Amino acid sequence: MNLILIEPQEGAPDGRVTLNDHRAAHIRQVLRAQPGAVLRVGLLNGPRGTATVATVDADGVSLHCTWEKDIPPVPRVDLLLALPRPKVMRRMWAQLAALGVGRILLTNADRVERVYFDTHVLRPDIYRPLLIEGLQQAQDTRLPEVSIHKQLKILVEDQLDRLFPDHLRLVAHLSVRRPLADAVPEDFAGRLLLAVGPEGGWTTYELDLLARHGFAPVGLGPRTLRSDTACLALLTLAHSALAADDGKPQPQSEDRSL
Repeated sequence: MNLILIEPQEGAPDGRVTLNDHRAAHIRQVLRAQPGAVLRVGLLNGPRGTATVATVDADGVSLHCTWEKDIPPVPRVDLLLALPRPKVMRRMWAQLAALGVGRILLTNADRVERVYFDTHVLRPDIYRPLLIEGLQQAQDTRLPEVSIHKQLKILVEDQLDRLFPDHLRLVAHLSVRRPLADAVPEDFAGRLLLAVGPEGGWTTYELDLLARHGFAPVGLGPRTLRSDTACLALLTLAHSALAADDGKPQPQSEDRSL
């Protein structure tokens, strides 16, 4: 946990926060923080900041938070993902948030089992804590928006232009050798919508549908990857391409405790 995330309703106007859940246990047992210690904190969908530990006891941990002026930007990559198997989707939630996505659209596809949409893994009370876990790992505060779409055709034909009117649209395809970075124009300053298919890939019909609505194909090379591995690799490449076009150095990932 590299950043302790606090819900907006948990904080008092003067910056005082009292925690008595797993975050308090982490502060006591892992960080071994004592009164006066300074921790990294973030306000969900708000700024990052620091917190000074006021008290630590068996009932909880009280903090006094000071927030930065600026709020982290929403990640510039949105994801259109053919719903994986439930146990795969469960382990992907935290990783997607850690890598950074603004919106996650889970959709049906010909090679997606319909029963997948009945899983508890798609309930907000299940996936929201997992997304927050990923944000705390990456020291981000921006919670991805999640929506579920059981009909790909309706989503692509009737909803995408409203949801993503100006996005650069890319679709991952097994037989394409064009790297993702080559598909991002120089000096591109907009947002990117990345479509990633199910195990076995998109069907010819689905690829044609996406192509008719502005999706350019990109690939990951000759190796056949599992859908979750391909998705995470593509997101990494997408952020790298956007950072390169921005002329900004890419942030170095860290895995350390507060």
